[in-house]
Amino acid sequence: MICSPPIVCIPTSNNHAEMSSSPLLAQISRLMNEQIPFHRLIGLEVTRFASDISEVQFTWKPELIGNAPQGILHGGVTATALDMCGGLVAIASVVEGLPHDTPAAEVIQRISRCGTIDLRVDYVRPGRGDTFITTSHIIRSGNKVAVARMELHNQDNMLIAFGTGTYMVG
Repeated sequence: MICSPPIVCIPTSNNHAEMSSSPLLAQISRLMNEQIPFHRLIGLEVTRFASDISEVQFTWKPELIGNAPQGILHGGVTATALDMCGGLVAIASVVEGLPHDTPAAEVIQRISRCGTIDLRVDYVRPGRGDTFITTSHIIRSGNKVAVARMELHNQDNMLIAFGTGTYMVG
């Protein structure tokens, strides 16, 4: 098991040669779903995680209201979902670009240094819906920086917001 303070623990294989990026991406997805308190608080759930596209979903609940009279989603929740999803696709592009025999500890160390450099969010419509789906696509992934494009839709495929995120990946 690889752990880094304060709570990040990812079970790993003892045989590094048998590890491929797909099982590792599944482990990272579980980490994002289960071990990040803020993501759990909002209800963010990784539903797709790959280097070409990632997807995060969450369900509307009263605690996420940002405009009480209209009962619409808080803009910070929208930005958080977009940022998380963009960060996921950036991380996936890094992991998938590593040699398959890269030791798990090295992979974890590399992704633990990933972070948001810049986030731009354009709010297109009020955040109304029962379920929200955020998707992200990688625009560019380099040795140090990755850029992602993200969109947030409701269950009726109405575009709520879109964004561009720049992420430190190396």
